[in-house]
Amino acid sequence: MSALFRAFRVFDEDGRVRGRVVAATIDELSPGDVVIKAAYSSVNYKDALAATGTGKIIRRLPLIAGIDVSGTVESSADARFAPGDRVVVTGYDLGVAHDGGYAGRVRVPGEWVVSLPPELTPFDAMAIGTAGFTAALSVVDMERNGLAPGIGPVIVTGATGGVGSIAVQILAARGYQVTALTGKDSERDYLLSLGARDVLSRNGLDRGTRPLEKATWAGAVDAVGGDTLAWLTKTMMYNGAIASSGLAGGTHLQTTVLPFILRGVKLLGIDSVMCPMATRREIWRRLAEDLKPPSLGTIARTIEMDALPDAFATLLNGGARGRFVVNVEEA
Repeated sequence: MSALFRAFRVFDEDGRVRGRVVAATIDELSPGDVVIKAAYSSVNYKDALAATGTGKIIRRLPLIAGIDVSGTVESSADARFAPGDRVVVTGYDLGVAHDGGYAGRVRVPGEWVVSLPPELTPFDAMAIGTAGFTAALSVVDMERNGLAPGIGPVIVTGATGGVGSIAVQILAARGYQVTALTGKDSERDYLLSLGARDVLSRNGLDRGTRPLEKATWAGAVDAVGGDTLAWLTKTMMYNGAIASSGLAGGTHLQTTVLPFILRGVKLLGIDSVMCPMATRREIWRRLAEDLKPPSLGTIARTIEMDALPDAFATLLNGGARGRFVVNVEEA
């Protein structure tokens, strides 16, 4: 009989989605050719939507939640990986249609697995996690589209969240003049400590009524969407780039074509789920080197699996600051 380990499994109980910590075995896990002895996972906004049923994210129930994981290979039928290899998995169907990272053991297809760069620990990998990976993708894509230090200020929305707090650090470390946009006025000092040059309050922000407002930003990392993204399109500088990755502020975008055809604004969609493997490897390599956030310890808070429901509630209520790293390691 397979050894038992703890897992946070989500159920449909009388039409209500809810999760709890249960005992699980490897035999119960979704199929795959690499078994990972998990060390850490993390809590992303998508996890909160999925595990509470707030968003229609999970495609089959019951399912172990958690859209990312780090740890060491325990066994592998894939020749690219051997027992003891340190690895990370983010995206694909993990925690959505395939048993995810909130478990002592995780079994996945080898095609989903990335070797962890030696400069990063498993904890580092999940302090970064899907949110930080998304932030790095955003910066790389904007720079690929012409953004460079010295062109003008870069704004980061939802700046105290997972994507935002890491984006602020990466951009500041690369020499950008970063403005952090937040609805949490009490977090000004925290955001300045991450490297923001200025902090702008979302509360009472004058979004203007014209299709084009004052050209202010050379780049923008937006994990909010909705009205905030619409405002960004109107306030970008000529050839400015917006990296859009989130929907906490809504899924609808009400704007005009004028920013795009008169100012050459670039709206870049950032998808970390089905990102090509070659790009994944390159982004993780750079997260260990020139894109490594300098203050991971400042933004990361470690929790146990039993604390996941409270963490989900915090994210959904807009109270998150930095990153929740989930300790899933079995003794």
